[in-house]
Amino acid sequence: MTQSPLRKIAPALLIISFFVLWEMACLVFGISHLVLPRPTQIVSTFFEYAPAIWPHAQQTLYTTMVGFSAGVVIGLTLGVLIGSSKLAYETAYPLLVGISSIPKVAVVPIFVLWFGAGTVPAILTAAIICIFPIVVNVATGIATVEPELEDVMRSLKATKLEILWNIGLPRSMPYFFASLKVAVTLSFVGSVIAETVASNRGVGNMMLIASSSFNVPLVFAGLMVLATMGIGFYTVFSLIERRVAGWAMRKAV
Repeated sequence: MTQSPLRKIAPALLIISFFVLWEMACLVFGISHLVLPRPTQIVSTFFEYAPAIWPHAQQTLYTTMVGFSAGVVIGLTLGVLIGSSKLAYETAYPLLVGISSIPKVAVVPIFVLWFGAGTVPAILTAAIICIFPIVVNVATGIATVEPELEDVMRSLKATKLEILWNIGLPRSMPYFFASLKVAVTLSFVGSVIAETVASNRGVGNMMLIASSSFNVPLVFAGLMVLATMGIGFYTVFSLIERRVAGWAMRKAV
């Protein structure tokens, strides 16, 4: 069943309404641009500083994508291993929770000590911050496969690897894509954290310099760039999810 026209444009209407209310609130209450710039000021600042913003955006995009790709490979591998074994699921889970509880900003100085300031700490921070949601979701998807399906496969003389390939991995795909949409946004957070601490390039570093000179509209322009990139990748993964795991999605009513 096709969606109604209103449902298709509802997200755009909500976003536009949010920014209109933001603009009106700043004008009505006379909020200074040093506290909260208006959306029109942010957009104007973005175009004014676009040539300077572009290299920083490229750097952040590069470190995020490299770190995210590494995090997906590691997270998917660990998730499959942990989800395939009940013993591994019960023993490794507390360790993963403990590691995930460590504030990622606290490990950036360690990465700087090991690898020096620059690109590498940002890549590593982006990677480690996105591993946990991928591991948890993939492991949960595999570990919660219906026992009846596994019994049917065993009755057909299927090996454990065949059960994993034909049932476990397909069953975990909705979980996997759900984790990707969360992990890619977390990767941007990791990159920006590292750039504000240990880099002279990137959107995070640009925002830090802008805030020190009280150029608040430029800070928000940096946030707008990050939000745009995050929404872009979220949309890409949502489209891929519809093609790969559309069978598990709720149908439109």
